[in-house]
Amino acid sequence: MKKKNLYIALVCLSLMSLDALAQKNRTYDGPNKMNTWSITGYGGITKFFGDLKEYDFKRGDHEDLTGSWGLSINKQLSPIFGIQLTGYNGWLQGSKKGIQIANPRDPSITNTYDAYFNSPSFIQVSLDGTMNLNRLLFGYKKLRRWKVDAHLGAGIMYYHTDLTATNTGTGEVFEVSSNTAGSSKTAGSWDRNGSTYTREWVMPVGLAVHYELSPRFDLGLDYTYTYVNTEKLDLTVGDRTDYQTQLGLWTFEKGDSKNDRWGVLQVALTYKLGKNAVRAKKGVYDAGSGRYHLRWANPQALIPVPYNPTMNDADSIAKANMPKPVDPRLYTDTDGDGVADLFDKEPNTPAGSVVSGGGVAMDLDKIIRDAIKNNLPKDECEALFSNIEFDTDKAIIRDASKETLSKVIELLNLRTNCRIVLVGHTDARASDSYNMALARRRVDAAKRFLVRQGLKDTSRILIEYFGEYRPIAENTTVEGLQSNRRVEIKILPNNTIRSTYPAGFQK
Repeated sequence: MKKKNLYIALVCLSLMSLDALAQKNRTYDGPNKMNTWSITGYGGITKFFGDLKEYDFKRGDHEDLTGSWGLSINKQLSPIFGIQLTGYNGWLQGSKKGIQIANPRDPSITNTYDAYFNSPSFIQVSLDGTMNLNRLLFGYKKLRRWKVDAHLGAGIMYYHTDLTATNTGTGEVFEVSSNTAGSSKTAGSWDRNGSTYTREWVMPVGLAVHYELSPRFDLGLDYTYTYVNTEKLDLTVGDRTDYQTQLGLWTFEKGDSKNDRWGVLQVALTYKLGKNAVRAKKGVYDAGSGRYHLRWANPQALIPVPYNPTMNDADSIAKANMPKPVDPRLYTDTDGDGVADLFDKEPNTPAGSVVSGGGVAMDLDKIIRDAIKNNLPKDECEALFSNIEFDTDKAIIRDASKETLSKVIELLNLRTNCRIVLVGHTDARASDSYNMALARRRVDAAKRFLVRQGLKDTSRILIEYFGEYRPIAENTTVEGLQSNRRVEIKILPNNTIRSTYPAGFQK
């Protein structure tokens, strides 16, 4: 494998590794959007490193201070990893005095040369991966305003070089240019304004330090060292003595010296793109204030910390949201007439009384007589309530209750738009399942009595049963137990709409 292809393979592997690491540190998928794009402008001092190098970052004989400017488009993949497309336009020079070369015709004779080259306008474009070292090493709480990036990439360079070499003994001058026919064919060329530019692969590597000035601007210092896949940049191949003339030293052919390099120390100004740009204040983030840039922000800090209440917090929340106490009169029926004390206008009606919806005692016989005498419409009905009680563990209708049920039958036969609801209950002295079955037997007994005694339309009978779950008195006394052993009788208009039906409801 050629050395150039080996370099290309190494660069591709490096970029693939950076991409794999970026996938592990991808931006979070949360409700808060972040800005990720930016543009950086560069300007700085360039320096050539190769065969013709006499001075370091200073002017010398035939060696001026050179520079470059550049621009990069940056995409932040995560707080740690990013990629950037970087372009440079620059100038390189180099010189060397006292180059001593033995004469191939007579090795005892040494010729001395002073040489310098000039590459007035090179162009370089590369794709680089960046890694934020201080975030990787120190996290997000330290050096919040600083960003230290290591970057590595691969790209292409177009250049044109002119070289002048002077034999100090004879004064003979040699001039070589990279636009000669032989040179341009070696690496390929790009014609620009009539000049021939030679093309070579490059691998830039560097370190940049940035400071966040504002939500939009960053200021930094960058040093980039670029490996060029040739030693042709200065048109000097190194110590070669196997040519017929000393012209063999300055040629476009491969020599023994290392490949050329060049470096640039530059100031970088970055403009962060995106909407509603903001930056964190002392490490505090507010997602509602705008969009933070992924170049600087910690995306996890934008996600609110889940609130885990303590026991005291939970107790306070429960007390604050606790409903107001329910009036106990809603669940009690002191006189057992089927109307809760909260709504009962006569809470002391005699046992077995038939009452209205307000708990007022009604004369069922008088209601029936008035209905017959006044020939009231058959669809007129008013709400009536009453209870019938049972002996312990019995579902047998008592004689006193039979008289009440007979009057109910007579009223229902007169008023066809009424319906009857039978609701069965028990005391608490048994298991839940047994009491539920006993309540069911009691309403079935009341329903059978109504059917056998002549109720014309049996479809108007509805039954419900709740066992011990709806007591109207305490289950600790004899009187309370007797009050809870009951079947409630409710005579209601047939068009009354029921919003819910309990589990023990049947038609």
